[in-house]
Amino acid sequence: MPDSAEVMRLYGVPFSQPVRAVMWLLLFKRQPFELILTNPGSKGDNGSRHPDFLKKNPAGTIPCIEEADGFTLAEGHAILCYLCNRHGWTDVYPDAPRERARVDWYLHYHHRNLRDASIGLVAPSIRKDLDIPELIRNNARATLGSALRTLDEGWLKDSRFLAGDAVTIADMAAYVEIGQLKPGFTNVWDFSDTPNVQRWLEDMTTVDSHDDVHVVLSALGDISQEAPAMDAIRDANKQALSVLKSRLAAF
Repeated sequence: MPDSAEVMRLYGVPFSQPVRAVMWLLLFKRQPFELILTNPGSKGDNGSRHPDFLKKNPAGTIPCIEEADGFTLAEGHAILCYLCNRHGWTDVYPDAPRERARVDWYLHYHHRNLRDASIGLVAPSIRKDLDIPELIRNNARATLGSALRTLDEGWLKDSRFLAGDAVTIADMAAYVEIGQLKPGFTNVWDFSDTPNVQRWLEDMTTVDSHDDVHVVLSALGDISQEAPAMDAIRDANKQALSVLKSRLAAF
């Protein structure tokens, strides 16, 4: 593995959906990096609202990457596209204009549609301190249901993956949000009325590094009946970090 001073740093926690997407891409491409545990919303020394972190990302959000020369970049989808452009990973981010446009199409669609999975279902159970109003949670669940039907009847009706027959960063970005809801992970959504989405979820489990990236969800388990304790969340993140370090050591 390259010298730690030369390795890109990724700031975030494994439980974060967009952090997992970036981790997945990097592991999939065997690209060394160092995960710096950064607590979202915290002003503590390792928090995303600490003054030192805000110098890297003024928005105070995760994920954020920092390269050896000090270049920083935030926002998960921006990071995914940048890494593909920087390293020439055209297998997961095609360079043909129309093929790339289909990937970009989904990435733009994601935020006010599938991203609501966290707002409506996961965040209220994991982050009680956010105190998300019931109206917002209900609206988010309705938006998610509509978006899943759109994927089922449109994007995935005649296509194995979101942008064609091969997996792309669009699938990674989508799966970390949608897949977290399924049985075997948090178990907070019934996918039985979207069979194409169900099939796609199963196909995505065969993509290289899926299991390594989702250790945190496997460790946390079902939250459909009872919200997990903070200790359980911390332990799940620690397990995920341990597996990640073992995987990276083999690069």
